[in-house]
Amino acid sequence: MQLFTLVVGLSLATALWSGVQAVNTEARASYDAAAETLGEGMFAQIVARTGTIPQEDFIALRRAGWLVSPVVEGRLDGIRLIGIDALTSPSGLTPVGLSDGKLTIEMITRGILFATQETLERLGEVDVRKFPSSDVAPAVILTDVGTAQILLGLDGQISRLIVAPQQPLIQPPLEVIAPNFELIPPQSGSDVGRLTDSFHLNLTAFGLLSFIVGIFIVHGAIGLAFEQRRPVIRTLRALGFPLVHLIALIAFELVGISVLAGMIGVGLGYFMAAALLPDVAATILGLYGQSISGTLQFRPEWWVSGLLIAVGGTALAAAASLWRLACMPLLASARPHAWAMQARRSRLIQTVLAMFLLVAASLLGWLGSGLVAGFAMLAALLIGAALALPVILDGLLAAGARHAKSIMEEWFWADTRQQLPGLSLALMALLIAMATNVGVSTMVNSFRLTFTGFLDQRLASEFYVYADDAQQAASLRPYLELRVDKVLPIQSANQDIRGLPSEIYGPIAHATYRDNWLFLDAVPGAWALIEAGQAAAINEQLARRAGIAIGDEITIAGQPFKVVGIYGDYGNPIGQVIITEAKFAALFPDISPLRFGVRIDPSRVTALSLDLGADFGLTEVNMINQAGIKAFSLAVFDRTFTVTGALNILTLAVAGFAILMSLLALANMRIPQLAPVWAQGITRARLGRLEIVRAVLLALLTTALALPLGLSLAWTLLAVVNVEAFGWRLPMFLFPLDYARLAAFAVAAAAIAALWPATKLARTRPADLLKVFANER
Repeated sequence: MQLFTLVVGLSLATALWSGVQAVNTEARASYDAAAETLGEGMFAQIVARTGTIPQEDFIALRRAGWLVSPVVEGRLDGIRLIGIDALTSPSGLTPVGLSDGKLTIEMITRGILFATQETLERLGEVDVRKFPSSDVAPAVILTDVGTAQILLGLDGQISRLIVAPQQPLIQPPLEVIAPNFELIPPQSGSDVGRLTDSFHLNLTAFGLLSFIVGIFIVHGAIGLAFEQRRPVIRTLRALGFPLVHLIALIAFELVGISVLAGMIGVGLGYFMAAALLPDVAATILGLYGQSISGTLQFRPEWWVSGLLIAVGGTALAAAASLWRLACMPLLASARPHAWAMQARRSRLIQTVLAMFLLVAASLLGWLGSGLVAGFAMLAALLIGAALALPVILDGLLAAGARHAKSIMEEWFWADTRQQLPGLSLALMALLIAMATNVGVSTMVNSFRLTFTGFLDQRLASEFYVYADDAQQAASLRPYLELRVDKVLPIQSANQDIRGLPSEIYGPIAHATYRDNWLFLDAVPGAWALIEAGQAAAINEQLARRAGIAIGDEITIAGQPFKVVGIYGDYGNPIGQVIITEAKFAALFPDISPLRFGVRIDPSRVTALSLDLGADFGLTEVNMINQAGIKAFSLAVFDRTFTVTGALNILTLAVAGFAILMSLLALANMRIPQLAPVWAQGITRARLGRLEIVRAVLLALLTTALALPLGLSLAWTLLAVVNVEAFGWRLPMFLFPLDYARLAAFAVAAAAIAALWPATKLARTRPADLLKVFANER
């Protein structure tokens, strides 16, 4: 039984950890492939402020001594198509086997489409050779510039220019040759990788938390195994077997078991990751616009880490038992110890450690900063509370014993206290699992309430229209103004604000923004100052990350603006600034709006969309109603937390398994303690029912203690981790019905876990109970 518990517990723990690591490794591999394939962030780039670059300007730059390489990009059947020049591209930009001279010649002369097999299968029929390559980023097709221009209909146009790292010492300035072009410097690392670090760190934290819950099972199984082996250990030592050799053999046995369980766990983790990866891919695409592979590869990075953490976790769980074995006197009694009497010194150490961790969590919340400090605070809070749980439960059970009104009640409370050390690790796992469920459900539901209200405020326009180009946009605006209540142009420019990437928006002065965009902090009459062109408003992310407060100045296109308002901008990973339309037009004259928000009676939206389709040839992609955007945004939101929800359920299931294994392991050891009670007239069936009542009682007490811990966890996630990870702070709401359902689930899990051992006890043969007295020690 102990071997089964150890293998299953360690396998489940390793599966949860390695599954999360497999997902993270696959995602990061996709980011790296995208960065290497597309050269995004690796090299300086030249872009046109007004759209595409005429091919003549590229030729002029080359003749002037600028070592640049053209890139053409667009969408083909919904897939990103990238065209490069294989002869002028910087080294390392295209890791797709172009060192093969035949492939390079064929790519230049005839055209080849490089992509993953999955991407090529999504592509429709094209008269170009397809070449599968796992080195290309998911959902991206790589080809030569000429082929891309033909397929995308961009004859003579270039999207951007890649600047080679080594340039001639003497060359004319860019503004002299092409004054409408902008040079964007290279960046260290992938922007997408930095944006998604927080998401993957959250997954890693939940994976580690699940692993810790599993290690509680392993620790309990090892402890019970050592307790049952005491007679054998005493006999071997009495016969002269060296203690060092005995410890080495047990350690070797544990390593072998941990490697076996780790391999099983890695296999289970592979299937778990394969099931979760599509949801993670949808989350990253929806939140960050980055495609990752939807298929899982067996990469050594995650399965090796799974085996290592399985061995390391087993060593950590067995350390205390091995230390007690090393310190055990030669002729220590082989009789199983009464758990409560055995653990006085350990409980004192455990209480001190719990107090230390809880104080450390408070100090980290008060003085700490950064995402690592936030997760360290969570770890200290959860582990400290788990270590304090047996002490608190012992005090509650002692209080119950003082109010007992019969001998049977006194025995029940005393017997429950005696079983507490044997069940403490399983109850710790239940506490952590319940607290995690309460905390994460509170965070997710608070986020959803806030996000829904945010969408209602920000998506105030009933209809949104997207033009294909500036010429179409110029015709659309007067067309719409004659048919709707108000046209709200949406225009933006990208610029760093205090070193942070940000979007500059220039909305028209209108009541839609004054009535619906609520400020978290602002000066009186903020909108009036913004509409007068005297000030700007920024989102919460930019304010927190750049340390900008109300009244501070920021610089936009060389002009200073006073910050008069800070608004919530949930879901946006970068900074955002709002200035008036007139100021935007003056600062960015080359940018014209391609998107329009339309204020119109909702009943007229369908007719307007039909007219736009007939008069301008706009498709459904170019026209989105308010309800459609909200539904899409909420769908992205729901898929974002699918993974964490699945991990929560798995963690709670592992905790239920821990209770079952602990009760089964204690069942045989309980017979000498229950036999005297049975001999005094208490039936075996009643003893079995009391076992179920005991398990339900302990689960109820643990659940009650898990609620404040879970709410503390939710506050930490919302007020500390979320702020550090994403730059915004969410309000916290309470959801009593959700907590009641979780409590019912936990109690039901404990009752079901106790049912098997209780039934086994109720069916114990009287002869087995009588043997206790025949062999009384």
